[in-house]
Amino acid sequence: MAAVYMSANRPENAFSTVDLVPEWAQEEVSTGTTIMAVEFDGGVVIGADSRTTTGYVKNRLLIKSLTPIHDRIFCCRSGSAADTQAVADIVTYQLGFHSIELDEPPLVQTAANLFKQTCYRYREELMAGIIVAGWDKRRGGQVYTVPMGGMIVRQPVSVGGSGSSYIYGFMDSNYKPGMTKEECLHFCTQALALAMERDGSSGGVARLAAITEEGLERRVVLGNQLPKFSNA
Repeated sequence: MAAVYMSANRPENAFSTVDLVPEWAQEEVSTGTTIMAVEFDGGVVIGADSRTTTGYVKNRLLIKSLTPIHDRIFCCRSGSAADTQAVADIVTYQLGFHSIELDEPPLVQTAANLFKQTCYRYREELMAGIIVAGWDKRRGGQVYTVPMGGMIVRQPVSVGGSGSSYIYGFMDSNYKPGMTKEECLHFCTQALALAMERDGSSGGVARLAAITEEGLERRVVLGNQLPKFSNA
């Protein structure tokens, strides 16, 4: 293919390669999604769908809303995909150095505080809602919510993303303290399926992970294997 050379002095109305990119492709990608995390005795279960949108479905399968921060610490991301990925990269870098200095695995609360500090510092520029979840030897399984603006609160169960507004009633009715790991996995699968069925920005497959002292256990529930809540 022949190279195209463009003069720096070309007229303003001259053809530009930018004209080849349609307007919809220049839009900022945001994770219209559903994310959640639940504590259980011995660890946490995290879950998310796999869809990314910009007002239409942009990517059905490839976006990873469940992002590893350390061996037993993950974050669930919602908001602007670019913003949340940048924040996750920053915290991963800082937490890695912190772990090296301590010569031991970092605490989940430390990771959550790093997310809080970064999101608060850049609160005017970022659109990032984060759930931080993981296990450490001091406090076991923990879930921290860092909403847009940089607040932090620990909760036994947390849900976020565009699909969350459809399932608050389900969460209130079906969450029970003291659930086992398998019960939490089933609970998350049900909640994600319900959100994906009703939220046009959520969909694809349900990604789940259980984080315990033993490590990480991943599960993927395909779209045709998710529970159905209507005949439509």
